[in-house]
Amino acid sequence: MLWISVERGEIMKRGLLAVVVLFIFWSLADYLIHGVLLSSMYQATSSLWRPMAEMKMFLIYITVLISAIIFVLIYTLFFKNKGIGSGLGYGFLYGLGAGISMGYGTYAVLPIPYKMALIWFVGTVVEATLGGLLLGLLLSNKTGRIN
Repeated sequence: MLWISVERGEIMKRGLLAVVVLFIFWSLADYLIHGVLLSSMYQATSSLWRPMAEMKMFLIYITVLISAIIFVLIYTLFFKNKGIGSGLGYGFLYGLGAGISMGYGTYAVLPIPYKMALIWFVGTVVEATLGGLLLGLLLSNKTGRIN
C-alpha cells in the first residue's frame, strides 16, 4: 500500500510541474501572438477593446492558469497511455475545439479582421498542440516509446 501513495505523490508532483510549465509557456506564447504579432491589428480595431489602462491583466493570467490546470487534469484523468503521441493528439484536438471557438466564434459576432480570427485559431491550435507535447514529455508513463 505504501507504493500506491508514493506513486500518487509522484504523479501529483509531475502534474503540478506540468501546470507550471504550461502556464509559463502559454503566457509567453500569448505575449508573442497578442503583444507582438497582432499588436498592429489590435491598434487598428481599438474601438472594440478596453483601453490598456482598463485591461484586466490579472484576470487574463488567472484564466491561463485555470486553463492549464484543466488541460493537465483532463490528460491525467482520462488518458491511460501517456506519452508524446497521446499528448500531441490530445493537444491538437483540444486546440481545434478551443481555437475554432476563439477565432471563428469571435469572428462571427465581432467585426474583427479575418486575419485576426485566423491567427487566433492557428495560434490556439499550435499552443495546445505544443502543450500536449509538453504533457507527453512530462507525464509519460512509457519510457523510450512514442505512444
